[in-house]
Amino acid sequence: MAKKKNPTDSNVLGFQIVQAATGQPEPEKNPAAVALGRLGGLKGGKARAKKLTRKRRKEIAKDAAQARWRKKY
Repeated sequence: MAKKKNPTDSNVLGFQIVQAATGQPEPEKNPAAVALGRLGGLKGGKARAKKLTRKRRKEIAKDAAQARWRKKY
């Protein structure tokens, strides 16, 4: 089994600590809900791109490039 990364969110970390301390197992995910979420995720970007005009896609790309180069390290 793969080792899980420590979460960066303090609330999630606290929840995991309480679960480990009390011996409670992690809640199981509903397989149907997982499949449905994945289905939407797989088609989401393509469906959105199909609805956008060429001009709007260009604006979004330009904004993304500016945001990327605006970053300070």
